[in-house]
Amino acid sequence: MSGGSARRDRRWIRRALLACLCSAGSGAWAQVQPEPLPPPPDTETVKELPATAGGPQPPVVEPEPPKPDDQDEPERVRESVSGIPLTTLETDNQLLLYFDPTQTYLTPYVARAFENSLEWHKKRFRWEPWDRTTVLIKDFSDYGNAAARSSPNNGVLLDVAPLSQRLETFSPGERFFTLINHELAHVATLDVYNRRDAFWRRFLAGKPMPIQEHPESILYNYLTTPRTNVPRWYAEGSAVFFETWMAGGLGRAQGAYDEMVFRAKVRDGDKLYSPLGLESEGIAIDFMIGANDYLYGTRFFSWLALTYGPDKVMQWLRRDDDSASFYATQFRRVFGKKLDDAWSDWHAWERQFQAGNLARLSAYPLTEVKHLSPLGLGSMSRGFVDEKTNSLVAAFRYPGEIGFVGTMDLATGKLRKLAELKGMMLYWVTSLAFDPDSRKVYYVEDNRAYRDLFQVDVDTGKRKMLLRDARIGDLALNPQDKSLWGIRHQNGYATIVRIPPPYAGFNQIFTFDYGITPFDLDISPDGSMISASYGEIDGTQSVRVWNLQSFEQGSGPQEVARLDLPPSTPEGFTFSPDSKSLYGTSYYTGASNVFRFDIAGQKYEVLSNSSTGFFRPMVRPDGQLMVYEYTGEGLNPSLIRPEVRNDLGTIEFLGTRVVNAHPELKDWGVGSPARIDLDARIKQRGMYDATGRMKLAAAYPVIEGYKRKPTAGYYFHFEDPMQFHQLDATVSVSPFRGIKDSERLHADIEYRTLNWKLRYWHDDADVYDLAGPVLRSRKGDAVIIGYNKTAIYDPPRQLDIFFNAAAYFGLEQLPSAQNVSSPKDILSTELGVKYTNTRNSLGGVDHEKGLAWRVIGGTDHAQGDTFAHLWGGIDYGQPLPLPNSSAWIYAQAGIVSGPSESPVGAYYFGSFRNNYFDNRPEKRYREMESFPGFEIDQIAARKFGKLTGEINLPPLRFSEVGAPAFFLSYARPALFGGTMLLRSPQKRNYQLYDLGAQVDLGFTVVMRLPMVFSVGVARGFGDKDIDGRTEWMASLKIL
Repeated sequence: MSGGSARRDRRWIRRALLACLCSAGSGAWAQVQPEPLPPPPDTETVKELPATAGGPQPPVVEPEPPKPDDQDEPERVRESVSGIPLTTLETDNQLLLYFDPTQTYLTPYVARAFENSLEWHKKRFRWEPWDRTTVLIKDFSDYGNAAARSSPNNGVLLDVAPLSQRLETFSPGERFFTLINHELAHVATLDVYNRRDAFWRRFLAGKPMPIQEHPESILYNYLTTPRTNVPRWYAEGSAVFFETWMAGGLGRAQGAYDEMVFRAKVRDGDKLYSPLGLESEGIAIDFMIGANDYLYGTRFFSWLALTYGPDKVMQWLRRDDDSASFYATQFRRVFGKKLDDAWSDWHAWERQFQAGNLARLSAYPLTEVKHLSPLGLGSMSRGFVDEKTNSLVAAFRYPGEIGFVGTMDLATGKLRKLAELKGMMLYWVTSLAFDPDSRKVYYVEDNRAYRDLFQVDVDTGKRKMLLRDARIGDLALNPQDKSLWGIRHQNGYATIVRIPPPYAGFNQIFTFDYGITPFDLDISPDGSMISASYGEIDGTQSVRVWNLQSFEQGSGPQEVARLDLPPSTPEGFTFSPDSKSLYGTSYYTGASNVFRFDIAGQKYEVLSNSSTGFFRPMVRPDGQLMVYEYTGEGLNPSLIRPEVRNDLGTIEFLGTRVVNAHPELKDWGVGSPARIDLDARIKQRGMYDATGRMKLAAAYPVIEGYKRKPTAGYYFHFEDPMQFHQLDATVSVSPFRGIKDSERLHADIEYRTLNWKLRYWHDDADVYDLAGPVLRSRKGDAVIIGYNKTAIYDPPRQLDIFFNAAAYFGLEQLPSAQNVSSPKDILSTELGVKYTNTRNSLGGVDHEKGLAWRVIGGTDHAQGDTFAHLWGGIDYGQPLPLPNSSAWIYAQAGIVSGPSESPVGAYYFGSFRNNYFDNRPEKRYREMESFPGFEIDQIAARKFGKLTGEINLPPLRFSEVGAPAFFLSYARPALFGGTMLLRSPQKRNYQLYDLGAQVDLGFTVVMRLPMVFSVGVARGFGDKDIDGRTEWMASLKIL
């Protein structure tokens, strides 16, 4: 196989697998989902020096890992029936899927860690998993993450890349041990069941997922897996609590970052979210977004364990036979009070606890801080002072603005945007370096995918991509030769690379052993040394300083100095202007303070006493330090005067108080996975065959509609564990009068693979037909085949090529026009391309900027005539000055040929086209066939041009409207107006207009299912014999 062919195959594999993982069927993954990930690169690699491995092989990694130069995907892979070459390792408890040979070295440890953790969870939860867990190992992201689900089957996803440990937001040590303990906690808490749940699982043939096509599935999902219908803080808080004490206290429930967040909130009088406010507002508009569920959930579970004991916590989480299905009801049974009341008790306790910590810190003089920004700026990257303009060069991410690389005036705090970012990291935005001589900022995008390297001119704003999918971050500039250095992540390893000017390729310099995680690179101003924060597989953290020349000569790391500050992680260390020392921060005393490390003497000094935390110190010419101070609104660039501190106060950790009060937690350790005899448990190895593994996943009664009358039927769903192949079949009967006997039976059968779809329907029924005005059912028969290929998958940028062919028989109405009589038989083909690249800012509920377009052409053959049609559309939007507001234009135009007297030879328009309850997008007035203020299908056109303008006003947020099972999140108002020029089948020209408004109310059902209720009004202005009207619309969007 040629190199180019192999690269194309690898791209297709990742696109196909990612498309499946990001599909609606995978919507139950419990972890925070990163942006969807792109295919692998065609990066030019300049291998001037061989990559070498350093240090002994970690004992947990078996067998011998591939050498770094061999870590690219193999040129040849064994075929699998699914088209995706996944290799399997099977035990009674797990189906482990991975890519051989690049990930084979990880499978013994991952499999043992899973078996080890599962035994612990089964014992603690008194639980036997309903089905075997599918575990997928993948390398589609440059930073590690994981996810879990319990319906329709138990599953865990694991990224092999190192995890980000900046700000101590994740625990150091062997990452799969922690991730598997965390994710299996999700599987256990979501899958737990009692006898009543087991009855429903047997009756409904599985654990049905909520799906739009059959809204009854929402109820069935609750009956079979009631504990999946919980708030996110419940799932994440319990998992972090378990992950910490399963590791003997090493975890985020003992994290210094968590303590700092709540200490800052108390110090600054910032809002503490209620359970309802957290889910409706806190994870949407706060700069911490989804991380708030982890933070609040962990604190609440720890407080519960402190106040009531770990056994009570387990009683709440378990699904005993006498337990309540709804998590809040069960809470009241266990703890004797409402959950909201207990949450308020925790808030009161937290304020008192953090006041005590603030007092301990202020027992010694606190460092005076001068903020340089009037507001906290959310998350920020490493910054550089541009002395020429007296500005801070950095990346910024805060609510109401799309994240960007830019500058902040140090005198006024005014921000200037240079380049918008995509694929940002939550806590530190992106990796960034600055060359004041060339006036260039170097930064990376797609941090949660395969990272791209860019440059932007700080004076002109001119932007250029340098390397696509390079997988390189932690950038540092060598000021002597202007080379960029960075860390590349691939197949679980970290490699130091050098990117020489003109930055068209890179040299692999040194690959660290598995489990070594270097980050925060810096190069001394004299070009002689390179430093990095350095995490080891046993959890040891340090700052290492190496001789740069030894790397350049291929000799590996030659250590110059080392700074250890156990048990904290020293980070953000950068060289002083004279290259003699390093300045950085550490939570050594529990609060993050500034440290100066003398390289020659290998001694350190503490230079600050912060009440919350200082980060990213930069030496200023006047001797001051610029730091980022953590506040309730995020990081704020600030100036401090460094002073050597010999005495500092230390904080008390909530986790420490919990374990001192309840020492039984010391016995929660899960132990080493090495004790698992994996060989004795392995039942089978092979290749993953999606078709062969398909089985019945759900079967349940449904209600549908046919010609606006109810039908009763049954739905069957078959799938493989990875949902690569799926088969849906719905059969229903019309029992009521008014339906001909020959039309009483309805069937809809659809088979889907990753790219193909085959569907057959007979007298098609649809539940949304009961909620007109748009009729969704159709008389007749149809055979439809569809194909979709994603040619570009670089979210939010995506390009799809699609093809559909359909044969319709016995029709009464056109398939796409309910009020137009149809020839009985129609043969249709259609080929199209669609592109989208839109985005929104933090706190947004709709797209706020971008471009999308589509071009679709096809033919219809009916009654001996052929009708060709071609239409296209383009959407373009820009943000407005108000936060989360935007202006958009939607333009469409089309033409159709063939006999004008045939109903097939026209496009049809009119109305909002929202049903009273619906599964289609709520803003249908944006779509081609919609034109509010006119009747459905009132407008017929042989050719047309249509333009709609839209103003999206800032959404109104709600924090305390509703209850946990049903709450309102936002109201999104929009104004729109449009015009259409058309030529009718009667060869008459028309010019039509409409004006309207729509308000969308976003709310959540059973804690996790999003729905939208929309109300709208529009006035149409007709021409000649096409009359406009005032149209009102009300619609409930399901899921």
